[in-house]
Amino acid sequence: MRVHNFSAGPAALPLEVLHRIQSELLDWQGSGMSVMEISHRSKAFIRVAEQAEQDLRELLAVPANYKVLFLQGGASGQFAAIPMNLAPADATVDYVNTGNWSKRAIVEAQRYCARVNVIADAKDTGYNNVPAESAWQRSGNASYLHYTPNETIGGVTFPFIPNTNVALVADFSSSILSAPLDVSRFGVIYAGAQKNIGPSGLCVVIVRDDLLDRARDVTPAIWNWRQMAADGSMSNTPPTFSWYVAGLVFQWLKAQGGLASMGERNRRKAEALYAVIDGSGFYRNPVAREDRSIMNVPFTLAKPDLDKLFLGDAKEAGLTNLEGHRSVGGMRASIYNAVTPDGVAALVTFMQEFERRHG
Repeated sequence: MRVHNFSAGPAALPLEVLHRIQSELLDWQGSGMSVMEISHRSKAFIRVAEQAEQDLRELLAVPANYKVLFLQGGASGQFAAIPMNLAPADATVDYVNTGNWSKRAIVEAQRYCARVNVIADAKDTGYNNVPAESAWQRSGNASYLHYTPNETIGGVTFPFIPNTNVALVADFSSSILSAPLDVSRFGVIYAGAQKNIGPSGLCVVIVRDDLLDRARDVTPAIWNWRQMAADGSMSNTPPTFSWYVAGLVFQWLKAQGGLASMGERNRRKAEALYAVIDGSGFYRNPVAREDRSIMNVPFTLAKPDLDKLFLGDAKEAGLTNLEGHRSVGGMRASIYNAVTPDGVAALVTFMQEFERRHG
């Protein structure tokens, strides 16, 4: 029996995509083989790769002067690849810290750059808001500015795209493809696949052409954006199955009406969930309302001793992976694109009934 899966990642995939994978798993396009068994350099798989890039470009309206890369190492690999591709060792780089993934990117950048300037830090407010842009202490000579538009663990999202005169770099792992996005505002966008794109093992990097020649000589070839762009993201054997599934997800998104339609659907899902939290004295979301994520909704119970019961009852009701991250506790519902409105409605009904019985 299928459950409603609220995992933060690896996350739910669209049921239609899973059925397509199932139907093709043993005999892909009449080849007598699985797509996992064919050469990544075969004409058949090259078509898969090219179609996936074309569909992603269409969904995000990626300008022609950007390269789209399908890489390994996840978003965490790009934490190191970014400074190695964009800044010399003696450089100053600017970072905004709004939570766990921002912090991890900062720590990695400190290994590769002489000065990592944290221009805004939400630590003092418990990472429950986005610091006002007017208060950011920017460097005058930064090679780039990095931020995390959506913090998966804390459920904090930027309601704006920062203004900057340097390359803007953004980790969109948990919000990519959830709504329309103006790619032209960014120098680099990167995103781990396992939330809104497809299975884990893949990282999409979208990089503006004028930034491709800044890599250090010591940058590994598989993380050198210029090299990978020249090789069609195939300098080495890529994660072919993840790439194939990502392409199916892109086709599914187009069939849903694209990102404008998906953004509206995601907004309605989030509003329904926040409404039951805000309308209750039993549940609480700690994030400033203007900075709340529509992808990751953390919440706590007024009686923490009921947490285990809540999770157990939820699982029996077919609602899974609602545990909050181990660093913060409580609950978290990740409601990515593949989580259906019916799934969110089932969670809302369960939460209301649980409060009625235990509130």
